[in-house]
Amino acid sequence: MQKKFGGGIFYIPKYLSDGCEFDRIFIVTPIYSYGMPMHVYELLPRLDKEKEIIIIQNYGGMSGNADILTYEYCLEHSLNIKSIYKIKMPENFTLTLSVPKYYMNNLLRKSDKRIENILQKIADREFVLPKKTKTKEKVYLKNKANWHLIGRRFSVTDDCVKCGKCVDLCPSQNISLTDKGIVFADKCVACLGCYHRCPKKAIVYLNKSKKDRYVNPNIDESNIGKDIL
Repeated sequence: MQKKFGGGIFYIPKYLSDGCEFDRIFIVTPIYSYGMPMHVYELLPRLDKEKEIIIIQNYGGMSGNADILTYEYCLEHSLNIKSIYKIKMPENFTLTLSVPKYYMNNLLRKSDKRIENILQKIADREFVLPKKTKTKEKVYLKNKANWHLIGRRFSVTDDCVKCGKCVDLCPSQNISLTDKGIVFADKCVACLGCYHRCPKKAIVYLNKSKKDRYVNPNIDESNIGKDIL
């Protein structure tokens, strides 16, 4: 997207402005439990009401018509929302799921064409806005209210080498490294970054040594959590 349209990439959890410095605003976000991640939920209301906003949502399992909830939320806050696109990507909520690797790899192989299709629609101003239909709003709101509990359910095994990677990756400063080891607080936003990217797979959920992790092989680790100008 940056190569096609220019501009900078800004990490949402650390972005504090209102977007007034941009000609238009692209928001790329996953779908969490049929809705928006906490940081996107907090970002949208403060954005400049005059700037065109285009949102791209990716999801692994079912989207639950999250685009409709997002659209309604944008309208509620009088945003100039022009389009919301959805794209299916590999499922990474593997705390309770096990997705076949061949299926994940196949999705990733086909993602370039899906992404290019969306970028071309943006270039052609072929905008898409969702139509009103049934959503899973109640499920989303219930789960969002309990995301912080996921952090409390994480723990580390003796394989932990105290490298601090999980501390650096956490977008909500929910993890700290103390004399006693890794400590999880109650500000978890369920991104699972720590869980997937622990180099020793030492972070476990509900004390279960589940091996399922997902790391996109196309991602440059050094770019995670960084602005790219």
